[in-house]
Amino acid sequence: MNNNEWQWKKQMKSQNTAFSKLNLLVSLRILGLISLIFIGNWPTSGKSEEVLSEVILNSKAGEKHRDSSSNAPVFSNITSPQDVMTYPGFGDFGRLIFPVRNDYFSGNTLGTLSFTWYNNIQPDKTVEIVNYMKRHVDAGKSIFYDIYTKEEKAADPTKMDTGLFFFKGNPGEKLAITNSGGGFVYVGAMHDSFPHALELSKKGYNAFALIYRPGTITGCEDLARAIAFIFDNADELEVDTEDYSLWGGSAGARIAAWLGANGTESYGQGTYPRPAAVVMQYTALSEVTGDEPPTYNNVGSRDAIADYRIMERRINAIKENGTDTEIEVFEGLPHGFGLGTGTISEGWLDNAVKFWERQMK
Repeated sequence: MNNNEWQWKKQMKSQNTAFSKLNLLVSLRILGLISLIFIGNWPTSGKSEEVLSEVILNSKAGEKHRDSSSNAPVFSNITSPQDVMTYPGFGDFGRLIFPVRNDYFSGNTLGTLSFTWYNNIQPDKTVEIVNYMKRHVDAGKSIFYDIYTKEEKAADPTKMDTGLFFFKGNPGEKLAITNSGGGFVYVGAMHDSFPHALELSKKGYNAFALIYRPGTITGCEDLARAIAFIFDNADELEVDTEDYSLWGGSAGARIAAWLGANGTESYGQGTYPRPAAVVMQYTALSEVTGDEPPTYNNVGSRDAIADYRIMERRINAIKENGTDTEIEVFEGLPHGFGLGTGTISEGWLDNAVKFWERQMK
């Protein structure tokens, strides 16, 4: 056992101890209930429902923290981000699962995370994502790919903070690249691109989430490099590069839009095919060049950062050029609602996928 594995297991030991005590408590409670039944002293006046409900809830809590495939600890809503990032199976890329700049997110556990400028954070989705990653690396599967060589990263150390997380769908299926926002100062992938990529993979599509260098130019350069990497390694990755799509939220939506309109050749790479569709969330980009691919947008009517009227005007201008467009404005929603789970926007990703599929040849 190497030092990293020892340290990580030491950190997680306290959680496992707590789970064991919980399971013992549940077992004792159940035995007590059985005894009550047989001696005829079952609680009355509604107390039976309360006790039984508590037993069921405690049992479910215990089950939630057990890995059904092994005795290895699993991540939960009380796991710290640090425990996730330092999990030995993630190696060097573990630090990129959460923002490199930790002054833009807070919370001591996965259940209490918050990200600057974002709303509607879903702890259950966060836990699902990190356990998806853990399960795949534990099975020996690749979930992360460098887009720059060691030499390139040595020459420009900022490129060390880049890469592609891969949420694999069906072999040979089409691909999407998701790009989180963060105001071009950080990358909020855990809320704004990982969830989207995971849901796309559940639909069978091969989805990548890009960790890029924050900045309008560097972000575009990294996305262009990511597109080149995927095209150049399509056989190994088992993806269909035809009719791919670019997705983004906030700042990430701008990167997706600029690559869609300007192409990889404008950002230091060779000429690769343009996307069949661009899916954008909550960004008030106004420019229209006439070279935009089919574009889907959504935004909340109470977004104080991205004015929905600016987005509507841009979509209408693209449509006037004869290009397919669609926009959804969700009444009352603020900026950064992500998948929109539990809100009026829930299900928008299905609509965006249908829009993308309409563009496929």
